[in-house]
Amino acid sequence: MSLMFPKWMNALPTLGAVASMGGVLTVIAGFWYWATPSFFEVGYEPIQPGSGFSHKVHAGKLGIDCRYCHSNVEKSPEANIPAVDTCYACHGQGRVSPARSTASDEKVQFIRDAYESDESIEWRRVHKLPDYVRNFPHHVHVKAGVSCFSCHGQIMSMPVVRQEQSLSMSWCLDCHRHPEAAMVPQDKVTDLIWVQGELQARGDGHGTVNTSDLRDRLWAAPPVACGACHQ
Repeated sequence: MSLMFPKWMNALPTLGAVASMGGVLTVIAGFWYWATPSFFEVGYEPIQPGSGFSHKVHAGKLGIDCRYCHSNVEKSPEANIPAVDTCYACHGQGRVSPARSTASDEKVQFIRDAYESDESIEWRRVHKLPDYVRNFPHHVHVKAGVSCFSCHGQIMSMPVVRQEQSLSMSWCLDCHRHPEAAMVPQDKVTDLIWVQGELQARGDGHGTVNTSDLRDRLWAAPPVACGACHQ
């Protein structure tokens, strides 16, 4: 008497289980790669109001220190953006160098318009941590010798600011566990050209700074417990 089902069908449950497991692993792997800050946040580069703001010109070509605009970064958890008054101090009517072109002058007209109407410029935020993180004190990190470069990249070469690092929890924890990889002398924190060269040399084993001494003096034990950030 012939069988109702051929013998090869006995393998179907096993094949189905293997296929299901493969599908689950594929979904997990895809989520692990694509649904993470490293993929969908790094490179974020929003269009800014007016003609935008070129860090390449202001911080790079003109050499303006980060703290001129982000004036509270050494004393506040928040790295504030400058008020319109700060921009107007250089770009007010009649304050542009005669060497500047008319077209260049027109690019900053939106600053004068905002100043005259007593309105803020709605700059679009680039770096935004989730609300459940909340606690990221800029002043603590700056005083601990963590340069702007380590989190924001070589801002002096950016015509338009973009997100350089994932700012993910694992990225933060890696730095807290080995802070000496990012720490520099406090007076060098905003000297981004020097910092870039030092960190690159340090990665090659030729750094000029005693990182153990820096860690002992500035931030010997960065917190790694949940409550340090999730308050």
